[in-house]
Amino acid sequence: MNDFPGRTLRIGTRSSHMARAQVDHVSALLRKHEPDLDIEVVPVTTEADKWQGDLAQLGGKGLFVKEIDQMLQRGQIDMAVHCIKDVPGDVPMPRGLIFAAYLPRDEVRDTLLFPEGSERQSLDDLPAGATVATSAVRRKAQISRVRPDLNVVRVRGAVGSRVEKLDGTRKIDTTLDAMILARAGLERLGILDRARQVFTVEEMLPAVGAGALGLECRKADEAVALLLQQLNHERTMTEITAERVMLHGLRGHCNSPIAGYCVTEPDGQLSLRGMVFSRDGSTFVHAHYWGESLNDPAVLGSRVCAELLRQGARDIIEGIPH
Repeated sequence: MNDFPGRTLRIGTRSSHMARAQVDHVSALLRKHEPDLDIEVVPVTTEADKWQGDLAQLGGKGLFVKEIDQMLQRGQIDMAVHCIKDVPGDVPMPRGLIFAAYLPRDEVRDTLLFPEGSERQSLDDLPAGATVATSAVRRKAQISRVRPDLNVVRVRGAVGSRVEKLDGTRKIDTTLDAMILARAGLERLGILDRARQVFTVEEMLPAVGAGALGLECRKADEAVALLLQQLNHERTMTEITAERVMLHGLRGHCNSPIAGYCVTEPDGQLSLRGMVFSRDGSTFVHAHYWGESLNDPAVLGSRVCAELLRQGARDIIEGIPH
C-alpha cells in the first residue's frame, strides 16, 4: 500500500450523469480507507453512448466498457467502475485485467413508469396496443410473454433522457404510454418517486449482474488491486460469479434475452435461477438449482447452464439474429 495516498488514482468512467454518480460513490468509499487519496476522474464518451441505433449493429452493449478497458490496458487510467450487467459474458476478460472488488449489490428489480401526470399504476392499467419502452431485450421478452397485446419498443439513452422521452419533454417519433427501468438507476438519480409498479423477480427475472458495480484494474498493479479489495463484498462476488459462469456457458449475444439471478439464502446456501427467451417471449427455458452440493458458485453456474442447454437454450439463442 506504499503507493497510496501519495499516488494519484485515475478512475475511468462513462460520462453520463449516472456513471459519474457511481464514481463519486466509489471515491467516497475509498477515501474512508485513505482520507488523503488524490483521485482524478477521467470521463469517456464511448462509441456506444454516441450511437442511438440498435447496439447490435455496432457489436453489442460491450462497447460501453470496451474503450474504457483499452485505456486501462494502455495505462491511461488506473481503474474503472463498471455496471456488471454491461460487461460481456460470452468472452473472456480483457488480457491483464481483473475485477478486484464488487460493491454490495443494490436493488435488482425492474420498475414500470408512466408519463408525468398519469394516474396509471400498473401493467394491468395499460390497454391493448399501448406502447411500452425499454432498452433491454430481456425486459421486452418477459413483458411480451405476459402481455403479447402490448407494443414494446426499444428506447436507448441515459436514464434521465429516457424519462424525458416518456414525459414528452424530449421529442421522439413515438408517443410512449409506459417505460421499464431499473429501480436502482432511479434511486441513484434521486427520482425513485417516478416508480409505479415494481416487478418481483418472479415477474421479471433480472439481468445477470443487475444492481452490481465492479471495480476493475490491471492484474499487475498490485497497489491498486489491494486498495480496491478493501471495498470487496464477498457475498456479492460469490453470487455474481455463479451468474456469470452460467452466462459464459450459454454464449449468448447482445440480442439474446437471457436472465439470471443468484441469491444467498438465510441458511447460507446459494440459489440460482436462469432463463433464456425468444425475442417475443413465447418460447423460453428455465432452470433453478440450489443446495449444499452446489455451493461452489462456479459449479452452480455450470449446472444451471447445462440444464438450460439441455432444454434447448442453444436453439433459442441461435434462432435470434445477431
